[in-house]
Amino acid sequence: MPPMLDVSDAVRAEIGDEEADRLLAGENAPGSYDCTSCRTPGNSELERTSTVLFVGEETAVLAFAHAGCLPSQVVQVTEEQLQGAVRSIGDGVTPGAEAPQTAAPPAPEPAVLGVTSGLVLIEGELHPALVVEPTAPIVRPGSTGPGDDFLPLLIEQGFMPVTELTSVPPVLHGWSVLLAVGQLHAVLQPGPNSGQQVAWWQAHQPLQVTDSWRAAANKHQQVLMFAAPVGSIGRQPREDLLRDALDKSAATGKLVAAALPLAGT
Repeated sequence: MPPMLDVSDAVRAEIGDEEADRLLAGENAPGSYDCTSCRTPGNSELERTSTVLFVGEETAVLAFAHAGCLPSQVVQVTEEQLQGAVRSIGDGVTPGAEAPQTAAPPAPEPAVLGVTSGLVLIEGELHPALVVEPTAPIVRPGSTGPGDDFLPLLIEQGFMPVTELTSVPPVLHGWSVLLAVGQLHAVLQPGPNSGQQVAWWQAHQPLQVTDSWRAAANKHQQVLMFAAPVGSIGRQPREDLLRDALDKSAATGKLVAAALPLAGT
């Protein structure tokens, strides 16, 4: 009986038709595995299972996840993160062939972005949130003048200005928040030419989130992302202080937000 594997077109394109067909036929399927997302046991012969390909600069690792936790997809990571994933996931991965150098599209030099996680109360319910604030003004690519285009650039991507935190912002399709092995890995945005998602922000090392934050993310299957220009929020040590800073930024017109679908658990 062949395994109940999902192999997305993006994964197939990376590993090749021959390897994909072998997986679907059960030749290289794992049978039992530890889900790369929730870390609980899975069995590809009994439940739908996603193939998740982590691609670094030089190597690729094929992992398996419950289909309800992660869809089959290609995730771009640094080589250091990939080696860490191999160590942490253990038997849940299959070392892949050397990844082609064209696997990751060229990305612009990333801005230095501070990311804080916390729970935000909206309409009587707690929502998982990420608050993003750069460490310096962000200017539009190609611009040489002073100024800060961080919020206008995000608004052009579909984020909405927020004047008060009274309702959940609309979902921004094409973006997502990647959680894997119970940790925050990246905020993903649509790739060029409607290709696979690429990292808009990526943690140098996966960030720990609280159990309550992860539980709220699993409940809502989305994460609220708030963004403000440098100097607006600061590194707040408590969630009540973070909420106060968000409210002040919203009141002064210095906050944008969107609800991003959750990838992983």
